Amino acid sequence: MLNSLRMKLEPVIGLETHVQLKTKTKLFCGCNNDAELAAANAYICPVCLGHPGVLPVPNKQAIDWAILIGLALNGSIAGQSKFDRKHYFYPDLPKAYQISQYDLPIMSEGFLDLDVPGVDENVRIGIERLHLEEDAAKNIHGEDGKTYIDFNRGGTPLCEIVTKPHFKSAGEAKTYLQELRTLVRSLGVSDGDMEKGQLRCDVNISLRPVGDAELYPKTEIKNVNSFKAVERSIEYEIKRQTKLWEMNTPPTMTTTRGWNDPKQMTVDQRTKEGEADYRYFPEPDIPPLDLRDKATQALKTMPELPQAKRQRLIEEYGFKKSDAYQIVEDVNLADFAEQSLSELGAWLNAHPDIESAVMEVERKKLMKLFTSWVLNKLPGLLSEKKLQVKTMDITPENFAEFIILIASGQLTNTNGLLVLGKMLDTGGDPSHIMEDMGAKRVDNDDELAISLDAVIERYPDEFERYKTGETKLMQFLIGQMMKETKGNADPAIVTKLINQKIK
Repeated sequence: MLNSLRMKLEPVIGLETHVQLKTKTKLFCGCNNDAELAAANAYICPVCLGHPGVLPVPNKQAIDWAILIGLALNGSIAGQSKFDRKHYFYPDLPKAYQISQYDLPIMSEGFLDLDVPGVDENVRIGIERLHLEEDAAKNIHGEDGKTYIDFNRGGTPLCEIVTKPHFKSAGEAKTYLQELRTLVRSLGVSDGDMEKGQLRCDVNISLRPVGDAELYPKTEIKNVNSFKAVERSIEYEIKRQTKLWEMNTPPTMTTTRGWNDPKQMTVDQRTKEGEADYRYFPEPDIPPLDLRDKATQALKTMPELPQAKRQRLIEEYGFKKSDAYQIVEDVNLADFAEQSLSELGAWLNAHPDIESAVMEVERKKLMKLFTSWVLNKLPGLLSEKKLQVKTMDITPENFAEFIILIASGQLTNTNGLLVLGKMLDTGGDPSHIMEDMGAKRVDNDDELAISLDAVIERYPDEFERYKTGETKLMQFLIGQMMKETKGNADPAIVTKLINQKIK
């Protein structure tokens, strides 16, 4: 009976996600909102600290961005919204209440479609609401056993996005968070870095028998701070609650647990408060928000959203689906790639003598080459040099010219990395850098034959062993040729010349 019960259980999962908005100032005061590297308590004021008599003033940019996110999530923007006081006592909340939103959120009834790996059709996740609220301060637990509080983060604007309990697996939840991060980055409203707390997630999960529409007491897993942790915490909690059901002791009350990453398990924290415990009431110091014209204004600033951009990259440029996803994840990389592709397209269009069939081959060759360099080699060099796409000195025009040098065979892949690295250092033209470095490819058979004779003279034993059947030595001989020619030899021509020597 227990085994059959296990087969009939299904998870019911919802997510509450806090997106930290990167406005210049905090939600209700003029303090700097970029305090990541600042000294503790450097950006604070009487409003942040909840001093008596202070008056909060809502940040217009935060409200506009919340509306923008709500529209991007296909939600309905309220005609009128308001702020409320949510009461609870904790050291990181000096007022003993948080200014949030209760019954009139900025957005309701939205949805986000997901392309979940391993699932044939898109999965639609309903969004129950999106509201604005201020962040609490940060508790720092010292090695001396004392707890210190940094109020820099207190008052930071957060968008809380609450989904409906539509997730059926850990994979769906992880995909949703990744898509939400890409969305807010594309909108330019948040960097969405989970490791820095700019995207925080609470997981609500319960189980129920398949076919049962009832919602049973849930467990809330608080502040899960990575995509992998979200996935693993859900998988662990499903197993834990399944055992409780099998023992005929399913959860009887809503509880809160935390994710212990070193132990890869959830741990009990406390009994979850209900809405009545928070004693919500309207914030008396902030008038209601009139949002009737805000949605129309926000639509005018709406950029191309990730799903539409991926589809366009696939259809317009021929990107593979996985490559389109990778590019769109980074807004700056996506913009740089498109501008560079525009330059490449101009080069192809400047060659009308190439017949259409050949042109198509050239385009496919260029796209494969371009994708390899823009998604793999360029990010690797940027990471090595501790640079970013948005601040690097390489222009789309120069990157397109660089790809053409590789595609036309004037520059080998080996020396291409050196030239690209120099472009990152100087922002220079790839042709000039190639000439200054002496990195132009050598494809003259006579010149390469002379270099090959020099290699054979230094390594006669290896050459003789290759002749007698040790084929793996071909790579050794090609490597020595690359050294001899300073990386400028074409490996295909070198291979041809070595085999000619044998004959």
